[in-house]
Amino acid sequence: MSKKKILVIILALILLAGAVYGWNSYTSRNNQNLTLYGNVDIRTVNLSFRVNGRLASLNVDEGDMVTPGQLLGQLDDAPFQNSVLQAKANVEGLRAKLALAEEGYRAEEIAQVRAAVEQSQSASDYAQSFYQRQLGLWKTRAISANTLEDAKNARDQAKATLQSAKDKLSQFESGYRPQEIAQARAALAEAEAVLKQAELNLSDTRLISPSAGTILTRAVEPGSMLSASNTVFSLSLTNPVWIRAYVSEINLSRAVPGTELEIYTDARPSQPYHGTIGFVSPNAEFTPKNVETPELRTDLVYRLRIIVTDPDDHLRQGMPVTIAFPSH
Repeated sequence: MSKKKILVIILALILLAGAVYGWNSYTSRNNQNLTLYGNVDIRTVNLSFRVNGRLASLNVDEGDMVTPGQLLGQLDDAPFQNSVLQAKANVEGLRAKLALAEEGYRAEEIAQVRAAVEQSQSASDYAQSFYQRQLGLWKTRAISANTLEDAKNARDQAKATLQSAKDKLSQFESGYRPQEIAQARAALAEAEAVLKQAELNLSDTRLISPSAGTILTRAVEPGSMLSASNTVFSLSLTNPVWIRAYVSEINLSRAVPGTELEIYTDARPSQPYHGTIGFVSPNAEFTPKNVETPELRTDLVYRLRIIVTDPDDHLRQGMPVTIAFPSH
């Protein structure tokens, strides 16, 4: 065999060995287990009343478990009940006025006003006749000027009263104007809105749990005067429970949303929780100080949010955990 053939064979063997070594290195790197370190992240809600008032009672204390819709506390609701009653009375009064405007005046009311016109007409006719007699007497100087002036004033007043009665009769016969009816409707709508707000304020004197969780802090005690911004309880939500972790760029391709993971705590090293990747940050950031992996402390990493699918009471806010990725 010539030296040239021997060199070609040796070169081919070297290339083959390099390819095998490279493939083994690639598969070994991708099949190795990926372990990350993170912390439990449980959402906390500050609960407060939406209205001001005096705190009457609290039904739970720190450490108590609560359920959605559970009554946690109550303000003194007497002022709010009074507001509702006042608003209801106002609505009823304006509703009656609107009904009167829409239906117009009854025949009995119109007849009564017409009778008043006839009475005013008689009084006006008499005052006019009396004035004429007094005027004749004045011409013969049988009466004083003051007496004549009094008769004239009485006549003018009777005429004014008659005209007012006629105007009222005209109004009763024609009914309310469309503008007056529209104004009555608007006033009723405004009063109904005030009533709804009063009823809402009354319901807001009850502090209701928005979801299941554990009371972390009880900030006030019964008898305290509270404003709407005062925190009464801090509630640690039962769900969702998340794990906040960070992955380096070299392993970013393995952090795919929906990937199922195992989560270990120091208290349960052989009984893992389970979770899925729910969010991968699109922005790189410097590794936070609470990440304990030495090789990541100065690297750029990407934040992960891992949703725990089987949480329990043993997972507490800030607890360190170990996340194991499935091997490829």
